[in-house]
Amino acid sequence: MILTCAIIDDEPLAVSLLESYVNKTPFLKLSATYHSAVDALAELEREAVELLFLDIQMPELNGMEFSRMVTNDTRIIFTTAFGQYALDSYKVNALDYLLKPVSYPDFLQSAQKALQWYELLRKPGANATEAAGKRREPESIFIKSEYKLIQIELSDILYIEGLKDYVKIYTEGQPRPILSLMSMKSMEELLPASRFVRVHRSFIVQPEKIKVIERNRIVFGKEYIPISDSYKDSFNAFLSKRSLLPKT
Repeated sequence: MILTCAIIDDEPLAVSLLESYVNKTPFLKLSATYHSAVDALAELEREAVELLFLDIQMPELNGMEFSRMVTNDTRIIFTTAFGQYALDSYKVNALDYLLKPVSYPDFLQSAQKALQWYELLRKPGANATEAAGKRREPESIFIKSEYKLIQIELSDILYIEGLKDYVKIYTEGQPRPILSLMSMKSMEELLPASRFVRVHRSFIVQPEKIKVIERNRIVFGKEYIPISDSYKDSFNAFLSKRSLLPKT
């Protein structure tokens, strides 16, 4: 599925950055960019887009005001340098909120929310109310590695290791991990919590792939993943839903 999108921001550098992010995201197609909400209003009324990246603070007509004029068929992701607008953005039913300077992992995560919303909306028997209330979990994620954008099937991921500003993603059948410049926090937010769990400040695992747990360590072949005390309770709670663990 390809989503058409537009960017509205009175800062040329912000527009250029978001445009570069759209161009390297395979499921997005840029329809137009605007430096004024007033300029965008007439054109978007004639030819609506599916996704709108909208700045909040703009002259003449700000993003909040503009969002109330947009058709319900267009989903909005707000972009702003001011965190105090976060609550207001959800009052107008925005899909997400990005704080400037926007990083690509955060941008991609928000764009994937829009993709999931439209996928659910277009399923047979689905409607907009169901789509807004329940988003289907993704089957894959896009990760930037070096100068490439790589699609990774969630079902292939064994575990993720954090190394300062990088993460290593270990997948089935691959001798080497995929290396990406992003934080463990961003990685954790990108993955569905129903399928992945953090067991250590440096490790996230997919429990479905676990074969052996030995002496408070998860065994993946020759690799041993430690389960730290700070994550032990949440990990055991996750496991208890699908196993019979002895009471301690």
